[in-house]
Amino acid sequence: MTKPLRWGILGAANFAYEHMAPAIHAARGAELVGLGTSSADKFARFAGKFAGLRHHDSYEALLADDDIDAVYIPLPNTLHIEWGLKTLEAGKHVLIEKPVAMKAAQIDPLIAARDSSGLLAAEAYMIVHHPQWQRAKALLDDGAIGAVQQVSCAFSFDNRDPDNIRNQREMGGGALPDIGVYALGCARYALGAEFEEITAQIDWDNGVDTLSRIQARIGGAAYQGYVSTRMHAFQEVTFHGEDGVMRLSAPYNPNVYGMAEIELRQGTETRVERFAAANHYVNQVEAFCAAVRGEAAYPWTLEDAKGTQATIDAIYAAAD
Repeated sequence: MTKPLRWGILGAANFAYEHMAPAIHAARGAELVGLGTSSADKFARFAGKFAGLRHHDSYEALLADDDIDAVYIPLPNTLHIEWGLKTLEAGKHVLIEKPVAMKAAQIDPLIAARDSSGLLAAEAYMIVHHPQWQRAKALLDDGAIGAVQQVSCAFSFDNRDPDNIRNQREMGGGALPDIGVYALGCARYALGAEFEEITAQIDWDNGVDTLSRIQARIGGAAYQGYVSTRMHAFQEVTFHGEDGVMRLSAPYNPNVYGMAEIELRQGTETRVERFAAANHYVNQVEAFCAAVRGEAAYPWTLEDAKGTQATIDAIYAAAD
């Protein structure tokens, strides 16, 4: 029997409590063993849900624990690189919540540390682990809709809470860092191409971008997209090709926003493929564990994350 990969989490973020801690707990080949937080109350919340969880009263204490093999980092965006590097220095694999960094160039030291350590370091970009996106990419690669001419991506929700870190500039808030990674990264993943000829308009509120409208070209197709944290919740991705149209109606939060579905229109026929049971967070943890064991390559590298961040950097520059 393969020994499970033992996980620790840096910080007691709500997202970790609601999604990633349960995913680590449920994933095959993984074991959640430790939480690093200075708050006894926050630890108690986790401990009430995950029996046997070990408390470390600082991030440094968790990284010093020899019984932890891998660390998940859900800290504020501006702290990702610092603690990712410290995790690798401590001899542990690391999965860092998106976005890895606030600028593409900041990812280079992490790539270098990954390569020199021989450890796995990756961004927690969960959608590439979901079968709907794997199927969408396969359909595009197989020419199911012909040459793609237009890509349209939309992702929005309404969050006006000034105390939420998504609305705090010093914490790396903003719509592009929070959800732009999905509306941009999904097109890069599905088409295997990079963005060019970017133009953008951005609305700002207290130093954070709250609505970005983007036009570009990618892989020979025109791209049009928007992301917002000040609009009614909505998400959809459409690939329009010479021979058909493919639409994903819940591309980013399947089974929360709606059921994961691929609607494929070819000629006069329309068919729908549904993916009701998949949990992309669990799949992500299992893929990470498999990569650590050398069983499979991890499907979203730091170089992939850097490509999306470089696109975000270019969007900010274009809007300026």
